Amino acid sequence: MNLGTGLAVPGYFIWTLFLLTNCEEQRIPEEKLVVVTVATTETDGFRRFLRSAKHFNYTVKVLGRGEKWRGGDYMSTPGGGQKVRLLKEALDQMETEDTIILFIDSYDVVLASGPKELLRKFHQAGHKVVFSSESLIWPDRHLEDKHPHVREGNRFLGAGGFMGYLPNIKDMVSDWTGEDHDSDQLYFTKIYINPEKRKSINITVDSKCRLFQNLHGALDEVVLKFEEGRVRARNVLYDTLPVVIHGNGPTKLQVNYLGNYIPNSWTFETGCTVCHEDLQPLTTLKESEYPLVMVGIFIQQPTPFVSVFFERLLKLKYPKNRLQLFIYNQEVHHEDQVRTFLQDHGHLYQDVKSIGSEDDMDAVSSRNLALDMCRKDKNCDYFFNLDIEVVLKNEDTLKILIEQNLPVVAPMITRPGRLWSNFWGALSADGFYARSEDYVDIVQGRRVGVWNVPYVSSVYLIKADLLRSELSDYQLFQSNTLDADMAFCHNIRNKAIFMYVTNLHTFGRILSTENYQTNHLHNDLWQIFENPADWQDRYIHENYTRIMKDKLIETPCPDVYWFPVFTDVACNHIVQEMEHFGQWSGGNNKDSRIQGGYENVPTIDIHMNQVNYEKEWHKFLLDYIAPITEKMYPGYYTKAHFDLAFVVRYKPDEQPSLRPHHDASTFTINIALNQVGLDYQGGGCRFLRYDCSIQAPRKGWALMHPGRLTHYHEGLPTTAGVRYIAVSFVDP
Repeated sequence: MNLGTGLAVPGYFIWTLFLLTNCEEQRIPEEKLVVVTVATTETDGFRRFLRSAKHFNYTVKVLGRGEKWRGGDYMSTPGGGQKVRLLKEALDQMETEDTIILFIDSYDVVLASGPKELLRKFHQAGHKVVFSSESLIWPDRHLEDKHPHVREGNRFLGAGGFMGYLPNIKDMVSDWTGEDHDSDQLYFTKIYINPEKRKSINITVDSKCRLFQNLHGALDEVVLKFEEGRVRARNVLYDTLPVVIHGNGPTKLQVNYLGNYIPNSWTFETGCTVCHEDLQPLTTLKESEYPLVMVGIFIQQPTPFVSVFFERLLKLKYPKNRLQLFIYNQEVHHEDQVRTFLQDHGHLYQDVKSIGSEDDMDAVSSRNLALDMCRKDKNCDYFFNLDIEVVLKNEDTLKILIEQNLPVVAPMITRPGRLWSNFWGALSADGFYARSEDYVDIVQGRRVGVWNVPYVSSVYLIKADLLRSELSDYQLFQSNTLDADMAFCHNIRNKAIFMYVTNLHTFGRILSTENYQTNHLHNDLWQIFENPADWQDRYIHENYTRIMKDKLIETPCPDVYWFPVFTDVACNHIVQEMEHFGQWSGGNNKDSRIQGGYENVPTIDIHMNQVNYEKEWHKFLLDYIAPITEKMYPGYYTKAHFDLAFVVRYKPDEQPSLRPHHDASTFTINIALNQVGLDYQGGGCRFLRYDCSIQAPRKGWALMHPGRLTHYHEGLPTTAGVRYIAVSFVDP
């Protein structure tokens, strides 16, 4: 008994070794595999397919190039017979019987692994022909019961991908006599459900998606699997790693999403590997040779910082004589800003077309017209859409987008502090916003690259050649059910044109137009809550953020601190806003604006609350003054509360100076709003206890000093012109 057991073990080992060796001998050589696909036109999807095939060194034979597609729109109706005809004709020219054919679609297919793995899995299937499988039957549901049952997985055949030996596939298509618009799916299904033909040709379906993954009906089953330096699609239902990923039917957007990663377009180890392929560098061109770009600017609602928008447009690093401007403005409120820009700078551009509110054109029509002007101008190379709410901080944006050499590409812009951006990573079933799994990582910059997405808006570049070919329809923005931007993207997707968003660079942000009031002279002053970053750019001194690092705070008198806080624009706007309001106090002791109705040391002034600016002023004090206070007065913390904040006006013939006094505050902020020597003569502040004066206040700089007890002070006489200061009594 023991002896028999001992003999059995070596025998088993020898038998197992023989089997393994035999399997090695039966491995199908990779050169026997030919990938065959049909592509009558070279779409973005086809180029993506070829890129993945090239990555794995597949041999690809393309059928139908240059032919007119007559196979129907089988996204919604059966079709595809043209593919069978072309395949049959091509197979007639092939004679090597041990050739293995992989016949797959290409516009919506990505290859996730190489021939070696594919052939191994095909061999393991144990049949001469293996079709992709589906969980949904198409196009004839009445044939469901005739499909053979499988032990596990999908029962139904998918015609978008199959693989087999040349003789068997020849046999399978030999009976094809259908029209180009007939259904390839139905043809192959009828062969498969015929027991005799299924057996004679030796057909099976890849029921557990080891070779083929059709996404239709299986979206919840498929996830990305990140491996070292490569990415796969994993079917979590069957725990398989399919080789061919097919976005069949209505799953084009999902295969686009997967194609952003598979097979190695983006990995955690390498980042983006395809972002610098097929670039169109501008560095070798003279400026006169730069592509001609039409810039479409659209103002559809009251928007803050319009003047800043045009300032940034001027700074765009691109030859202005290679730019044409199309400006659409339906807001009367912004007419002066547009007019001023065109009067001062319009001559710099090659051409300008301006449409105002008086032209009675709606927003959709204006966008269609702008694209059509570029379409009809044979010299127009690109259309650059730039909505007025876009804050384009990167002056190289246009160059970067052109060099990317993509059909439609948008620079990613976001709204600070929020996950809002100008692209969608996915769409809901009804065509609206849905969040893709990678959306947050892209918006927050944890994944950087160039991303194929279903929707872009606000700012994007489109090749003019597309407008003259696939996108020749005039009404690209028109829809009875969708907003203009959604209609535009819908029409692009329907033409199988890819849209991209890039976050390879930091480009800028997008303004919030909510709660934008237009009842002031300088409405942007009120944007400190809605658009704090833009408010800071416009109104806070360029050196403010360097105050502590570069020790910019000066101490002209004991415990008096002097530092830059406002830009010249901020000072001018505040002064102009107050003069526009015009209700200056009389400088009397009786003052109904304050509690108790009596002012001990009156000035001629306007309080911030008189122009409804007290909330914004408090926000300014809290964000920009309080941090300096806490640094300079260690141990003191402030919430920047104030009873009085106001703008004072000093004039020789009105109120030239202010007698010595204490302020009703823990500390006081005094900001000079105009320039001594230029706007007025004299002025300044003297602290009597220290016999110390600041006689040349700098415009936009703040004086900060204690209000009570120690810093008894006076306003020195203004001898000419008009002096303005903004005063805040903080923590009374």
